[in-house]
Amino acid sequence: MSIELVHVGFGNMLAMSRVIAMASPNSAPTKRTIQEGRNKGLLIDMTSGRRTKAVIFTDSGHVILAALAPETIAGRLQVGRIPLKVHGDDRDEP
Repeated sequence: MSIELVHVGFGNMLAMSRVIAMASPNSAPTKRTIQEGRNKGLLIDMTSGRRTKAVIFTDSGHVILAALAPETIAGRLQVGRIPLKVHGDDRDEP
């Protein structure tokens, strides 16, 4: 089993197989979750002192802060993958 690592800025890498969600840090519930992660010792700050643009939630309960936008991280995940093509009725065709 290979681990797919994605660069999330400033030399930090993230194992995407462990990620369950990414969100922007602006909503009150997300801010509350960040504080709960900090209190439980499950917060990982990968911003290198920059402004937080993405909050990443993992299957282990860790909350990761990144200085890149969620769209940027998702775009980096797509690099190197073959895009899925959907053509009308021929979806079953290999």
